[in-house]
Amino acid sequence: MRRKDREVTDPVKIREIITDCDCCRLGLCDGERAYVVPLDFGFTERDGRYALYFHGAGEGRKMDLIRKTGWASFEMDTGHEWVVGERAQDATSRFRCVMGGGPVTILETAEEKRTGLLAILAHTTGRDRWDLDGAVLEKTAVFRLDAEELTCKVHP
Repeated sequence: MRRKDREVTDPVKIREIITDCDCCRLGLCDGERAYVVPLDFGFTERDGRYALYFHGAGEGRKMDLIRKTGWASFEMDTGHEWVVGERAQDATSRFRCVMGGGPVTILETAEEKRTGLLAILAHTTGRDRWDLDGAVLEKTAVFRLDAEELTCKVHP
């Protein structure tokens, strides 16, 4: 990271920022072009390592690229605020963001899918308890990105 003065390394603050984000943009490589898609997400954290969970249709461009490359980058941000000064060069924006990348796994078993969907529901609704029937688990594609790379930045 170029601006070390804006880097966040405190695990508690990183988790707080991820928790505050309501959208994660997944970046996939499609030949010579990038494909970026905004997604609802959930996450788990163990010993400072994050697993990000996503869901969607089992077919389509996103899933084709995941199957092809097995890797994705991600970006999430929150806390946007424009700061306007008297001069144009004084204008700036405040934000908090987390970025990174890692291998992506399409989850196959009902238990893996349940874990992922419950993480997504907990993050998006704030509610931990949900009943997920077998039909939902069977028809929903769930995938997990294991964040091998992760940086966090705050522009106060």
